[in-house]
Amino acid sequence: MEKFAVPVAPIGQSPKPITRSYWKRSLIELNGKSERNYLHDVSPRLMQSYSEIGAFPHTYFNEGIPCKTHFNQFYPIALNAGSLPVFSSIRQLGVSALEFDSKGIYLASVTRSGCLTVHEFESLYCQSIGSGKFLKLGAEEDKGKHLLHIPLFSGANAIRWNPVSQDEVACTSLSTSEVLIFDIGYVSSEPTEVLRKRSTVSVHGGSVRQGLSDIALFNDDARVLASDTCGTISIWDRRASNLPQTGLTTNAICPLTSIQLDENQCVIGASKSGFIYIWDLRGGRLSAAFQSHKEAHSSPLTSVKLASMLNKIGPLKAQSDILPKEIHSININPSCPYQLGFHLDDGWSGVLDLHNFQVSHIHCPPPPWLDGSNPAIPISPRRKPSWLPTQSIYAVGSTSTNGLHLLDFYPHTSAPCHVDYDDSKNPSGTFERKQNIFVPLSGCVTACATHPLNSTIVAGTMEASLLIISQKHLCKKGEDDEEIVSINERQ
Repeated sequence: MEKFAVPVAPIGQSPKPITRSYWKRSLIELNGKSERNYLHDVSPRLMQSYSEIGAFPHTYFNEGIPCKTHFNQFYPIALNAGSLPVFSSIRQLGVSALEFDSKGIYLASVTRSGCLTVHEFESLYCQSIGSGKFLKLGAEEDKGKHLLHIPLFSGANAIRWNPVSQDEVACTSLSTSEVLIFDIGYVSSEPTEVLRKRSTVSVHGGSVRQGLSDIALFNDDARVLASDTCGTISIWDRRASNLPQTGLTTNAICPLTSIQLDENQCVIGASKSGFIYIWDLRGGRLSAAFQSHKEAHSSPLTSVKLASMLNKIGPLKAQSDILPKEIHSININPSCPYQLGFHLDDGWSGVLDLHNFQVSHIHCPPPPWLDGSNPAIPISPRRKPSWLPTQSIYAVGSTSTNGLHLLDFYPHTSAPCHVDYDDSKNPSGTFERKQNIFVPLSGCVTACATHPLNSTIVAGTMEASLLIISQKHLCKKGEDDEEIVSINERQ
């Protein structure tokens, strides 16, 4: 019987370890979800699969007359036929903001000229199969591609869905001190509710108009926040009044450009001067700093000068002079809440780690004037990037050419944009190699939104068109099912 016994290692001697490779797909098949490391390993394949599959111009008519956006997007070309566009009007052109509802059923967009449109995403996606190229000016409009088109009196710059009622969208404008709330269930150009700021009197006795730059809504279906051009954030309680109940201040007269509301009741704001402010709505030592016009204002819990954080990155400081820059947009990573993505007016993008308030990732593309790729756009429009829902990938419009950057902002040193990235440890395979991807497009991107379920990217352009960016549609050709061709390429 001794010859059938399995020898046992002596006491104190470690058994020989198993050297077989770990099967990464086992946990996915057993638990129904994948680990973040696995998602990062396959992210190069996902990023390289993106391409433009559809383009939809803003060719809408009101009673036979082109809407403001339709008219304004062609006005610089008509005015200067054969020459460069009018640069003073560039900031008034294009799509200013996009957002999906929480289920990805509807897509809302606003233009700087003042048009609010709501699309049903499934219908828009299906039409992208055969859209191919842009429609020509004067072509017949396909009204089936949108549910709602409302011309606003002033240009809009921000739009948000109500997280509780998915039938409501709210938008703001830099030209007015009002928050307009629309119910898409009603076919009406009039808002169902208007929230107003209290008028501010100047030293000369006149009323000062404070335009609203961004907006955020709570999950309680009552409170609304909006930042203005004077460095304050107003908070409304819709159950009480259409005037602000309280507010937040930066203690500096500098416009706020973007705000975010995290899951811990903290408000994060970015300013034109390059500062990031954080307020804690749960209270604290500075919960009520002063009171004015029956409206209590709270000072920020902390503030971060972004230029100072960038100066701490040695290789970056050695290559360029880092000065305070305007922050175009900030976004909280939905798959990693302590990562705050930011985008600057010179095209730089990065991540601020909210745990230690250090810049962990940075992407610095060359300025447009350096490579001369697009000399016709000397004034860069305001851009709003977007995170992919599950991967830490940041979609950012390019400043120098028509296209989209997909940036790997994974919270590890293996990400190409990490400040401590070591290229020697990156595998050399075609798909396994971690790298940023550039997706060429047919328009200059000004805003992005990502579908919350299938990661399809919708980009708004300076030409006010919508671009669908996803994997190409494939179909089987012939009865033998041996050859597969792309529908987009066949068109």
